[in-house]
Amino acid sequence: MIFLPDHYKQEAFMANFKDIIGQKQAKEHFQTAIETGNISHAYIINGETGSGRRMLADAFAKALQCEKHPNADSCDGCKSCHQAESGNHPDIRYITHEKASISVDDIREQLNNDIQIKPYSSEHKVYIIPEANKMTEQAQNALLKTIEEPPAYAVIILLTDNLNALLPTIQSRCVTINTKPISKEEIAGYLVSHLSMEREQAEIAAGFCQGNMGKAIRFANSKDFQEMKEDTLHLLKNIEHMDISEIVDSIRIFSQKKGMIDDYLDLMLLWYRDVLMFKVTKDANLLLYRDRFHDISHQASVHTYESIENILQAIDKAKVRLGANVNFEVTMELMALTMKD
Repeated sequence: MIFLPDHYKQEAFMANFKDIIGQKQAKEHFQTAIETGNISHAYIINGETGSGRRMLADAFAKALQCEKHPNADSCDGCKSCHQAESGNHPDIRYITHEKASISVDDIREQLNNDIQIKPYSSEHKVYIIPEANKMTEQAQNALLKTIEEPPAYAVIILLTDNLNALLPTIQSRCVTINTKPISKEEIAGYLVSHLSMEREQAEIAAGFCQGNMGKAIRFANSKDFQEMKEDTLHLLKNIEHMDISEIVDSIRIFSQKKGMIDDYLDLMLLWYRDVLMFKVTKDANLLLYRDRFHDISHQASVHTYESIENILQAIDKAKVRLGANVNFEVTMELMALTMKD
């Protein structure tokens, strides 16, 4: 039995509730459960990758097992907290899988069979299933039997970015916690205070990541992100002097170079939101791309409100079409036509 996947061990850090930025509702739910002793046997934490699902699960498991849990959080001083921090807590288990999906054997061997053994040193025995949406239907049905009749000490936490991938029968037997977007102000503040980012860069990263702290941290000091931003801004600055084929070729090169076309399109959305913002307010202090003020003010002067709204809608439609596997060339041409209209 593997207690903790390698990527957890590398971090050597298990969050407390007080370490988690945002997610007030989720934290309050778990902490109230600890305070009242009203612990459910099964939870689903649903949210996109980077939204804090794992940190919430870790914090809940650690606080639940803490020998003192002051203010329904971990004390970081007891034996249980030290074991959790080291990744070797005998009563906190992570379900791992070697293949692309989580098989019925993974669930039976790591959870169903093991859960019958009472906790070694704690009141509870916690099982966390990262990427629970990757369970096969057979694996989910095997898990369902345990969720329906769990031992009194068992707590099972499923983490997913796709709630609909879980069987309705599993959903109905779990308490579902949805992560929420974190405010741009909170994300930017964290990037400045903890990662020493310049305020302006932090605000761009926060706007780009749309409430996802994990994504913000991942891109904050990423060389790829900085290159992607410069590529995008160079295109948008010169777009009025380019024809449709040149625009499509540039975007194709971006996507081939980094394979992150959605991220490029998100940066374009931020640019045109700045153009619209300046056209409405004439206030440069409200812009994310303040260092490109002259280019943004120029585009605000040549575009109508309607044309800016049409461009924003065209970029959103392009993201949807690419997600539906519509031809790349056709999708980009349709978007470029609107941008040049």
